[in-house]
Amino acid sequence: MLTIQSLAKTYTDGTRALEGIDLAVQSAEIVALIGGSGCGKTTLLRLIAGLDRPSAGRISLDGEPITRPHPGVGLVFQEPRLLPWLDVADNVGFGIHNLPKSERAERVAHALERVGLAEHAHRWPRELSGGQQQRVSIARAFVANPRVLLLDEPFSALDAFTRKDLHRHLLALWEEVRPTVLIVTHDVAEAVALADRAIVMRPRPGRLDDTVALSMRRPRDPAAPASEAAARTVLAALDRSLRPHEPSRAPQLAGGSSF
Repeated sequence: MLTIQSLAKTYTDGTRALEGIDLAVQSAEIVALIGGSGCGKTTLLRLIAGLDRPSAGRISLDGEPITRPHPGVGLVFQEPRLLPWLDVADNVGFGIHNLPKSERAERVAHALERVGLAEHAHRWPRELSGGQQQRVSIARAFVANPRVLLLDEPFSALDAFTRKDLHRHLLALWEEVRPTVLIVTHDVAEAVALADRAIVMRPRPGRLDDTVALSMRRPRDPAAPASEAAARTVLAALDRSLRPHEPSRAPQLAGGSSF
C-alpha cells in the first residue's frame, strides 16, 4: 500500500504547493489525480517518486519511507524522454541492466510485444511517431515490474485516437503486473476510462478536495450511461474545486460518489 500522511510542500520563495495531503492507495489500484493548474498534482508525483523532499509529512510504500528515488516506483513523464543514442530495445531495457542478459532480453521483448512495437525493437527513437515513443516509455516503466507506477499526463500531447490506443496498451500491461498506479490528468474522460478512483484536487495550496469511486467493469465504453454519469460527477466536483468560496469536501474522501 502507498500511504501519504500529513504531506506538505512549501518552496523557498514561500509558495505553498501542497498542504495536508492524506491518502492511502491500495495495491493494484488505479487512481487519477485531476484538478486545475497550480493544484500541485505534478509536485505530489515528484514527492512520491522521491525526486523532491516534502516540507512536512511522510510517504511510505508498504511501511517503508520514501525519501529518495525508489526501485519499486516507476515514473512516466509527459514527454517520452528516450535516449537518442540507444535503439528502442535498449531504451526499454535501460533500467534493468542488473538482470542477466537473457532475462533482460526476454522482458524487453515481451514488453514491446504488449505495446505493439515488437517489430520496431532496433529502430532509433527519432524514427518513431510521438505515440510510438510514448509506448516505448510505458514499456520501459513496466519492464522493471514496479510496485507503484506514476504517470504525469503521459497522453496529453496525443490525438484522441492515439490516446485511446495507449489507454488499451496501458491497461493490458497493468493487468499483467498489477502495480499501484497514480495518473495525473486534466482529461475527465481519461480519468473515467482508466481509474478506480478519481481524486479532485483544489489549488492554492494544493489539497485533496473530493473523490469519485469508479467501479465500472473494464473495458469501459465512454458512451455508456454509467461512464457518462461518472464524467458528469467528476466535472461537477472539478467545478466546485475551482470556486474559492466553496468549502473543501476532503473529509468525505473515504466515501464520495460511486459508480
